[in-house]
Amino acid sequence: MAVLNSSITTQRAREDRAIYRATRVLEGRLRAPGEAMNGTNAVRQFLVLSLAGYEREVFSALWVDAQYRMIAAEHLFAGTLTQTSVYPREVVRRCLHHNAAAVIFAHNHPSGSLRPSDADIELTQVLRRALDLVDVQVLDHFIVAGVEAFSFAENRLLGQVNTTTPDNSLPKKGRNKARAKA
Repeated sequence: MAVLNSSITTQRAREDRAIYRATRVLEGRLRAPGEAMNGTNAVRQFLVLSLAGYEREVFSALWVDAQYRMIAAEHLFAGTLTQTSVYPREVVRRCLHHNAAAVIFAHNHPSGSLRPSDADIELTQVLRRALDLVDVQVLDHFIVAGVEAFSFAENRLLGQVNTTTPDNSLPKKGRNKARAKA
């Protein structure tokens, strides 16, 4: 039995190294001069390789320049099996650190479900509103489940940022409270 476990472990380690190398190759291609991230296939492949193996939710960002070339890929937050806490302030901070013009968000669903939750959709809108304040465009948000990835942009779930929020009419005290919930 020990020989069987050893060979499984060795095989798993080889596969992990191959996945790591493939991710680095795709990342290099997305960063190459003249290589713009204007299609979803290369991004989808990169994200599947990058996020599919995690047993817990991981929230990531691909920071891109004004020509949609990748500046950096980062895992920003990690959570539990079913959720991850994402802090818009930290997302904006990392965006400014990279001097990014746009971003593609992604997170995995270890459960295997490609369906975005209401919380996923709301989070995307909160992040869009926060990044809109610093003139950064949210290009897409992917959900990775196994070897598949769901694109918010392809499924028209990115929506429009509402710059006239309903809480503009609230008194200052109420406005701060409303924002704290978002």
